[in-house]
Amino acid sequence: TYWSPISQKVSDTTKNYNELACYIELEKRTGIHINFQHPPFGQEKEQFNLMMASNDYPDLIWYTWTDIPGGPAKAVNDKAIIKLNDAIDKYAPNLKKAFGKYPDSRKDSMLDDGTFYMFPFMKPDKAVRTVYGPQFRKDWLDKLQMKVPVTIDEMYEVLKAFKEKDPNGNGQKDEIPFVSQKLNEIKYLSAAWGLDYGIYIGKNTIKYGPIEPAYRNYLSTMRQWYKEGLIDPDFLTNDAKQFDAKITGNKAGAFFGLASGNMGRYMNLMLEKDPKYELVGAPWAIGPGGNSYNTHTDAVRPITGPGLAITTKNKYIPESVKWCDYQYSDEGSLLMNFGIEGESYKMVNGYPTYTDLILKNPKGLTPDQAVARYATTFGATMIYDSRYIEQIMALPQQKAAMKTWAQGDTSLTLTTITPTSEESSKLASIMNSVNTYRDEMFGKFVLGQEPMENYDKFVQTIKNMKIDDALKAYQAALDRYNNR
Repeated sequence: TYWSPISQKVSDTTKNYNELACYIELEKRTGIHINFQHPPFGQEKEQFNLMMASNDYPDLIWYTWTDIPGGPAKAVNDKAIIKLNDAIDKYAPNLKKAFGKYPDSRKDSMLDDGTFYMFPFMKPDKAVRTVYGPQFRKDWLDKLQMKVPVTIDEMYEVLKAFKEKDPNGNGQKDEIPFVSQKLNEIKYLSAAWGLDYGIYIGKNTIKYGPIEPAYRNYLSTMRQWYKEGLIDPDFLTNDAKQFDAKITGNKAGAFFGLASGNMGRYMNLMLEKDPKYELVGAPWAIGPGGNSYNTHTDAVRPITGPGLAITTKNKYIPESVKWCDYQYSDEGSLLMNFGIEGESYKMVNGYPTYTDLILKNPKGLTPDQAVARYATTFGATMIYDSRYIEQIMALPQQKAAMKTWAQGDTSLTLTTITPTSEESSKLASIMNSVNTYRDEMFGKFVLGQEPMENYDKFVQTIKNMKIDDALKAYQAALDRYNNR
């Protein structure tokens, strides 16, 4: 039994991973049948917590273990999941080989004491990790004879032109220069000031952006942009549907988003409605921080969170480990990334090439949806293959955007550290309150409801909430990580 949240790409077309071609074929090759259990979409965390509290576990659980109270160390100590070191030594030669080839993935898959607790979804190639960044309406830039902005000042000039010069051509000043879904996108603009909206690393020291001097300048700039109408007035309340509607409704000029789930989807959706519609990936803006910093976590993390743990209820440990390990082999990697040879892909001069069933699906599925019927590129015990991205990102604009974003400096971004149970409890109690207060005050400062003269009081309030204790806990965890 294998408990796993279901990917939206899969839920668009089927109900259970048992129906995917790669898992059907995997059963034929290994002789092991998996019974997948999926919580209702959107209820994953609640269902996981209920399952863990009941002490009634399936054999295998796919989850982001660093997100649970006490972290993965507590799950091992509480005898919910097993320590995998001996089992990997005995039954997982392919994973050991992969760890030897990709030492960063090995380092991010373990706890500070060397305990392996999960089979990871490995993204060793930076090419498959730099999938998120700033995007602008290229057709609007061309119309206004403006270049893709590189600095925060150039970005300001572009957004101002989007506001004032009617690039959508309807004779009205209805353009929304920069759109954000709540704080999801606007927070990334802080990178131009050489900091993060939350926890980050500055010269190997853990810092919290909102109490750094440069954050005041970031905040006052966002306030000014909002006052000038360059930021969506509804940014604090926009949900995913409203965000999509503004971008596909010919209103939005710029936003942060994914190369596939945003850029590719929007350009395909707009093909018939507006053939001139085009997006371009811009560099992460250089500002007072003096560098093009990319602070999206995926860009720096070879292991991006979730992984497969074996529970203490599992009576088939050797079989479970061998089944997982096969997926890291050369044959297993082809199966999990590309599906069935002759159906979803063909080998062309040694390159696994998707067929028209995937790239030009007769039922109208997007390449993302079509490949999700055959392979598990949304996450499994496997090594993510960059040749998937090269083909699924079919548009030249997507490929160019990912190359642009890959030039960004990721040194500010915190990798996958694992606080101890005690540290996790302390961080949860402090950071939940601090981050809630930060978000509330960000909105008030930007909307002009709070005078900037109160910024020092804002910083002091965060310090009174014991942010320094949290920073010490994060620093201790980072130091242990660096010593792994």
